[in-house]
Amino acid sequence: MRAVGHSADEMAGLLDRPNVRDADAASDDGAGADGAKHWQILEGARRVFLARGFDGASMGEIAKAAGVSKGTLYVYFDSKEALFEALIVKERRSLAEVLFRLDADDPDPRSVLRGLGLSFLAMMVRPEHLSSIRMVIGAAEKFPRFGQSFYEAGPCQGAARLKAYFDAQVTVGRLTIDDTLVAANQFLDLCQSGILRRVLLAGEIPTDDEMTRNVDAAIRVFFAAYGRGRGQGAAPAHPARDGVPRTC
Repeated sequence: MRAVGHSADEMAGLLDRPNVRDADAASDDGAGADGAKHWQILEGARRVFLARGFDGASMGEIAKAAGVSKGTLYVYFDSKEALFEALIVKERRSLAEVLFRLDADDPDPRSVLRGLGLSFLAMMVRPEHLSSIRMVIGAAEKFPRFGQSFYEAGPCQGAARLKAYFDAQVTVGRLTIDDTLVAANQFLDLCQSGILRRVLLAGEIPTDDEMTRNVDAAIRVFFAAYGRGRGQGAAPAHPARDGVPRTC
């Protein structure tokens, strides 16, 4: 399936698809009622955390928003911290799965990467996504593992999926990359260059045209460095350095 650009609203719809939600629930708690209840609680928690922040949210409010008793809530999560961390991991993994569906057999990597860049940037500037980032940053000072969980389940997963795509493109000679993990992070950073800081710090949401120009510039820079014919031929990708596997 070829990656295509999606608007922010379309990306929100993708995340709400039943197959994503059901698959997540089943993977965490098994199929059936337990998995559905688990997701129901996380959905309620998400609404409360976004409205109240981590410190302002209470387990009582979360139970009410999720439509369960506090007793049931504590069966699934023994603390607010455990619930918040589970929500971080689930949402970031779901985003990575939706965004980084890349067709390694597509002969036009420019088109694939342009679609990814547009979808990635549209998601990055969504108000709910920005609120999540701010909330995690705020809570991470007291609970450092929140930031680590967010990073590993989101940015690391995305970069790993993009790395795998680049590995395949290097193998067939469409790209010339020495270190595909570095290239994956570089491409994503190029797509959001200047925009994420502006949105997070100044609250200025870019227009669709601005995001398109940013992604097109990222494509030009990326292919100037890694396009076919650059360097001395397709160098092998390095899955590890000094014998230590790298995943992000």
